[in-house]
Amino acid sequence: MPLTVRLGLFYGAVFIGSGVSSPYLPVWFAHHGMSGSRIGLILSLPMLARAVSAPLLAVWADSFRLRRTALMILSLAVTGAYALMALPWGFAWQAVVWFAASSMFTTIPPLADVITLRRARLDGFNFGWPRGIGSAAFIVGNLGMGFILTRGSPEMVLVWMVAAVAAASLAARLLLPPDPVHEEGHAAELSDRMAGLSGLLKDPVFMTAVVSAGLIQSAHAFYYGFSTLAWKRQGIAEDMTGILWATGVSAEICFLWFMEPWRRRIGPRNLLALGGLGAVVRWTALAFSPPLWVVFPLQALHAFSYAATFIASLLLVEQLSTPRNASAAQSINSALSGGVLSGIATLLSGWLFDHAGVHGYLLMSAMCAVGMVGVLRLYAVRRLDSV
Repeated sequence: MPLTVRLGLFYGAVFIGSGVSSPYLPVWFAHHGMSGSRIGLILSLPMLARAVSAPLLAVWADSFRLRRTALMILSLAVTGAYALMALPWGFAWQAVVWFAASSMFTTIPPLADVITLRRARLDGFNFGWPRGIGSAAFIVGNLGMGFILTRGSPEMVLVWMVAAVAAASLAARLLLPPDPVHEEGHAAELSDRMAGLSGLLKDPVFMTAVVSAGLIQSAHAFYYGFSTLAWKRQGIAEDMTGILWATGVSAEICFLWFMEPWRRRIGPRNLLALGGLGAVVRWTALAFSPPLWVVFPLQALHAFSYAATFIASLLLVEQLSTPRNASAAQSINSALSGGVLSGIATLLSGWLFDHAGVHGYLLMSAMCAVGMVGVLRLYAVRRLDSV
């Protein structure tokens, strides 16, 4: 089986689960009696901690000889944590278990990205092909669960999540290549791994790049946490919500699979700027409850607000890091975009959804505008001129 297919199938096993958890876990929480504020709180806690948890998990992951070992262990641990969420022990229990599960699960994609980016560079394939297979699986997840929820119980959300991450643990062992963490074939000392992490945090250019991209990426927080509930208030059924989410991810897949030559021509800084502009337009328009026929083209802007920003951030981070701190670099990038910045945005989104409804999207537009300020600063950085 070609390596691109094997990598894509692993991403598929991961994202067929997040294709359900991202839009529908709030529905599961609401089914168990949680308010918007409590849902925002429980979703935000692991995000707020990711600025610490993700880099530390990345340093731990680099303690193994092979990169896939940590992915196998994390997937198995998340399977157990998701299963524990089924225990009816109240809000505090759910908060603690979800904190552990989410902290581990969200570390899996950036660690897989390190493997795929390296293989794409060495073997000459488009990183977007295997990553796009994961995005296609995301569509299968949210369309499938949207269909199930119109006819069945929200309890199926958790069942799907457990099955998907269990499959990911098996896929990590069977499908991922046995790439070494370090070319020498041995695990680095903890002091060396921590020194690599420290160097990244002290690099102002690296931090400007990841914070700018993180602000644009984390502006999806209101959408991820409350678009399903907001559209439901507007009378849009869950199966149509699944189609709307699938429209956005379909645009993302088209970008990943077919826009590689164009992406190479314009470079990551321009790509990041386009992502920020697309996000501002998208969130500002959604804040005013447009009719369904307008929502579909707005969802297509996911190709820019998410996919362009995501690819640009990966490329910038790869350029600004070294092989010895690549895992930490991508984890810091992920920790900011899907971590502390998203955690703050999600926490605020829960309160905004309860008190301002869809106008909470305007905060997301403001975050993107701030991120664009940092993007403009990157144009003065000479070591990025060759990227």
